[in-house]
Amino acid sequence: MLKGEKILLRSLIDSDLDILINIENNPDNWKFGSEKKIFTKKDLVNYISNSSASIKITKQYRFVIEFSDIPIGFIDLFNYTEKSCEVGVFILKKYRNKGFATDALKLIINYSFNSLKLDSIHCSIDIKNAPSNKLFNNCGFKFINQKNSLQYFIKLAKTD
Repeated sequence: MLKGEKILLRSLIDSDLDILINIENNPDNWKFGSEKKIFTKKDLVNYISNSSASIKITKQYRFVIEFSDIPIGFIDLFNYTEKSCEVGVFILKKYRNKGFATDALKLIINYSFNSLKLDSIHCSIDIKNAPSNKLFNNCGFKFINQKNSLQYFIKLAKTD
């Protein structure tokens, strides 16, 4: 569990099934992720039951972003290697533009560099997704390149 200024990041639990179904199975959200399919309830129950495995084994980890005991989104680490990983964040519409994603991303940056000892964190964002581009820029991610409609960013661990 990671505690920020406004939010808490925690592991998935059984009671997160409804929000997981609503986010994962909403075609409007598919533009933000790599999976573009409907998941069965059984698929997502299994996902939750296996979600506590170490990122070093599964190569991915999903944190629930919680505000006032309410799950409001997810932040994922994926494509994990010994030196780097990718990050993605999703906040429910009614909770956007309130600083929750910034708080979650700052926690994940700290966790990735200080606990996982990564050298870098990467993300890819659709060029049309101005709020996400602003979020990652404001959190110190640097533009690397663009391919088609995706922009690629990196944040390097501090070398003091």
